[in-house]
Amino acid sequence: MAKTVIKNIGTLISGDFSNPLLEGDTLVIENGRILQTGYWKDCQTEGAQKVIDAKGSTVAPGLIDSHVHPVFGDFTPRQRTVDFIDSELHGGVTTMISAGEVHLPGRPKDIVGVKALAIVAVRSFKNLRPSGVKVHAGAPILELGMVEEDFAEMAQAGVKLIGEIGLGSVKEGKDAAPMVRWAKKYGMTVTIHTGGPSIAGSNAINADTVMEASPHIVGHINGGHTSMLLKDIEKLVTQTDMALEIVHCGNIKAALHTLTTARETGNLHRIIIGNDAPSGTGVIPLGILRVLSFLSSFEEVAPEQIFAMATGNTARVHNLPVGFIKPGYEADLIIIDAPIGSAGKDALSALKAGDLPGISMVLIDGEIKVQKSRNTPPAARMAEVS
Repeated sequence: MAKTVIKNIGTLISGDFSNPLLEGDTLVIENGRILQTGYWKDCQTEGAQKVIDAKGSTVAPGLIDSHVHPVFGDFTPRQRTVDFIDSELHGGVTTMISAGEVHLPGRPKDIVGVKALAIVAVRSFKNLRPSGVKVHAGAPILELGMVEEDFAEMAQAGVKLIGEIGLGSVKEGKDAAPMVRWAKKYGMTVTIHTGGPSIAGSNAINADTVMEASPHIVGHINGGHTSMLLKDIEKLVTQTDMALEIVHCGNIKAALHTLTTARETGNLHRIIIGNDAPSGTGVIPLGILRVLSFLSSFEEVAPEQIFAMATGNTARVHNLPVGFIKPGYEADLIIIDAPIGSAGKDALSALKAGDLPGISMVLIDGEIKVQKSRNTPPAARMAEVS
């Protein structure tokens, strides 16, 4: 059985918002899954084929980007999808979740085409893991005229997501609500666009529309790019139980207001973090790390809890076997530290200082996919295979 051990860990981030730090200096991986965490003397380290020395740096779950717009293959003028996925990997992202393949040139908007695109996208990325990254795609953009049988058909074909409601012809809560109920019936996770229109054909969506539609996820609650009114954000935080997605491409003031409101009302466990690329902001592979740094440095929330918003919180929403450092979970991990020259002495204090941590290693299913990120600043302590 394949076994890898990570030793000399300075800090273990769990990904669990309610218990964000773990005791121990050692992590054991067996057959691509986490077997054990704890102290070296207590762990089952014998027989390891590979030993990674973390050199006192931090080990955390791989980041989950809750909001991407991939296109299967590279057929889009907005970004080179496969290259972007590889660059996000170098920013610590090991799982990406589609909010709709909306930028496909000539994207079909008839119902047969909507279903066909979703099925092709989900199956394409099931067969292809660019650079090892787990891309959950196939998120149809809902159009008027869809009926329950359409959702049953897509679910039968493997579609598990519904892309941002509001990017197609379904724009009002009364039209979205029955479709959301059908999607939930067939086990799909539903996201709605919120805030001002982001692309031609999309619409401004406020809190009342979101509440009438009742999806699982308030997509980019801080706007993509234009935010809702702050009072609408407060309504969605305090009067719903939906996941609250903060994205890199959105409004910074609205992101902070969401975090503050959630903290004051005990709803931080509902916040998830996405990039939302490509967008008018651009294509920024380090978008998730940048949001982590921004929120950690400006708010009264511990950076290890902010970290959970980009890992375990999102994994729970989508029922994924990643995002936590916990026995039995897939061993998607990053080894990070304060960048050289930072005011922080380790990854967490660097985030609190507003810096991006340096990534020295990324593992997916226990296999090393990145050894020294080409995108982040160099880590003060670099993990090594010994």
